[in-house]
Amino acid sequence: MKAIRWPIGQLILLLNVVFSPSSPKRAIDEQVKIDAKTRLLSLYQLPSCPFCVKVRRTIKREGLKIELRNISGQNNYSEELTREGGKRKVPCLRIEKNDGQIQWLYESNDIVQYLKELTT
Repeated sequence: MKAIRWPIGQLILLLNVVFSPSSPKRAIDEQVKIDAKTRLLSLYQLPSCPFCVKVRRTIKREGLKIELRNISGQNNYSEELTREGGKRKVPCLRIEKNDGQIQWLYESNDIVQYLKELTT
């Protein structure tokens, strides 16, 4: 299975680079307001996951600044996602509310919809 997944993942990454969306041009004060809405967001993801690519493309297309947390490799993001979010599934958007509560949003379509609502 890994022999199939790796080349497909690399192809997804290549196509994402070639056909990368552009970020919108906004007034500085408007971008500052959007950045304030996204400062407490983190996306747990894997670089070659097609659903993660979909969410990252939306982040770029909407001009959002969101911390990306890669759950593979030598970091504790995978453990953190499982411990706090309840499952090791990506993409997952960690939404920290102003009152300190944390919401975990797992489905790519739900994440994309949530992110688009931030800019409207």
